[in-house]
Amino acid sequence: MRSNRFGTRFAGRWLLCCGLAAAMSVASAADRPADSYQHGTKYSPLEQINRSNVAKLELAWEYHTGDLPPKDLRNTLMAFEDEPSLIDGNLVICTTSRRLIALDPQTGKQRWVFDPQDPKLGMRKCRGVAHWVDPQAAEGAACKSRIFLGTANYRLMAIDARTGRSCEDFGDHGQVQMTISKPQLFPGEVVATSNPAVVSGVVVVGSAVADDQRVDAPSGRVLAFDARTGKPRWQFDPVPRDPADPAMKTWANGTEGYGAGNVWSSMAVDEAHDLVYLPTTSPSSDFYGGGRAGDNRYSTAVVALRGSTGQLVWDQQIVHHNIFDYDVPTEPMLIDLPQPGGSTVPALVQNTKMGLIFVFNRLTGEPLVPIVERPVPTAGAVPGEVPSPTQPFPQGMPTLAPQSFGPDDAWGFSAIDRWLCRRKIERYDPSTIYLPPSAKGTIFSPSVGGGPNWGGGAYDPDSHIMVVPSNRVPTVVTLIPRAQAKLSDDQAIESGGVMIFKNLGAPYVPQIEPLLSPAGAPCSAPPWAALTAVDLVTHKIVWEVPLGSIEKMMPVHLPWHIDMDFDLGTPGAGGPLLTAGGLVFIGYTLDDTLRAFDLHTGKVLWKADLPAAGTAVPVTYEVGGEQYIVIPAGGHSMYHSTLGDSVVAYKLKH
Repeated sequence: MRSNRFGTRFAGRWLLCCGLAAAMSVASAADRPADSYQHGTKYSPLEQINRSNVAKLELAWEYHTGDLPPKDLRNTLMAFEDEPSLIDGNLVICTTSRRLIALDPQTGKQRWVFDPQDPKLGMRKCRGVAHWVDPQAAEGAACKSRIFLGTANYRLMAIDARTGRSCEDFGDHGQVQMTISKPQLFPGEVVATSNPAVVSGVVVVGSAVADDQRVDAPSGRVLAFDARTGKPRWQFDPVPRDPADPAMKTWANGTEGYGAGNVWSSMAVDEAHDLVYLPTTSPSSDFYGGGRAGDNRYSTAVVALRGSTGQLVWDQQIVHHNIFDYDVPTEPMLIDLPQPGGSTVPALVQNTKMGLIFVFNRLTGEPLVPIVERPVPTAGAVPGEVPSPTQPFPQGMPTLAPQSFGPDDAWGFSAIDRWLCRRKIERYDPSTIYLPPSAKGTIFSPSVGGGPNWGGGAYDPDSHIMVVPSNRVPTVVTLIPRAQAKLSDDQAIESGGVMIFKNLGAPYVPQIEPLLSPAGAPCSAPPWAALTAVDLVTHKIVWEVPLGSIEKMMPVHLPWHIDMDFDLGTPGAGGPLLTAGGLVFIGYTLDDTLRAFDLHTGKVLWKADLPAAGTAVPVTYEVGGEQYIVIPAGGHSMYHSTLGDSVVAYKLKH
């Protein structure tokens, strides 16, 4: 199922990819610290596998879920983005159909399967589950240890972690049918694909609201339920509805008729302080905000709520009046940040699609890295649009993606390719970050898909290094007057990498495409994806390397006469795992490879071929005296990657 055309991979719909699978790492099969996944650091204290012996890793086992892609992928987004979770001695996998499969973590043999009977809708993915142990239940009682799962038809399910059976005392025989604020345009307009969060005995659920289908999109409200009974506890709408809410002042014409602002990524939890952190997204619609003038507070923000009650504690907006699809795509990362004098402060680090790194005191919301409001361009905005004249920028932090793109940045494999790219770029205004989308066409650099995206970063508490992958290929966004747009009954039209959305209720229809040459290669210089290590204390880049090789993507008949390495980077999806062994493990790329990088130098110390693209996040655990590295390898249809149904585990040779 591998494409043999170099351009096809880049012209795929990777540019709109979103979501997150935060890696969980554990010390042993019986010890699952909440910090490993609730704090979003993707760090493991295990060090049996380290820089001195990682080259001795070999395949331990491979498991096939049976969730193979359909022959016809039209109108289907299929991505194996799960983060396997080690729970009560089982390695729990969530497949693209949201079946839960418990495996023996040493052998990969199947122990139990739970099938939620989810409908086969357009979005087939599962970004993980949540786990909770009921402190009031007797030892050995059914569902004392339970798994929470969201579904495509917007249910929340509770499953016994030991047996894989429904928890009958939760909701209606193990499930709660969550409500959507208005009738859906189509089944799956609102889905629950990312892992829920559990805090103070409350399970909190976000949602993915289909992009650019209509201005009056369903609400992206976050719902919370009693983790024991399934009874509703509270809800929070990132698009405020109460006239007395101070945030309403940032919506000049009110919020009636607008939705989304949802949390499609993973939330972070500070259990000790009863706090849950929401990374919110843009309100409807993504690229046209006419009618919702103002900053649109709570959307595209980090919002801290009291977990037990849903009370707002603090919020910090990342993008004002978002008309760029610059969602907050990554799980907030909770760390103890060193301060001068040897003390630490409880911090929240937020990576963004723009490649900007924000750092806040996670208890108060106070910026720990100063934020300045800088003027940004507003020229070229379509009639009716009122872009924000300023945007927040963290001062003194490095950026993780190029912040502009123009004719002088044109690149090509040959002189003619570069010339054609330059001509294409000259059709648009020279791009700088936050240039509004226009009828002429606007180059977005960073891309609408990032920069960093849902996979986020990983953090080492000893060196204070954060490692983050990012995409580097710009996109072009054009707002087409509705009367001139070619539309169909499909949710979106996709052809040759160009996507057009309905955007009902708006005078403009967005068209999004990667910036490619006629040959299908990026018009931007490589690397087309990078892995960057940043010291969060000194605010310096420690190293940066290309992420991915194009060697496997080149047509066999095309000779390679250019004097350069194949490691030019490939756009992709997923995130890193960082271990105390001084290693960074990451799949991400379209070359079907799992790599181990040296945390301190960025050098590749080991790599292995995968049966499909590892567009997920590796996890690690130790059981039976051996450390394992595990990654789902099933690919991502939006990136036109190799697809499959594998879960692959590695351990050291004896």
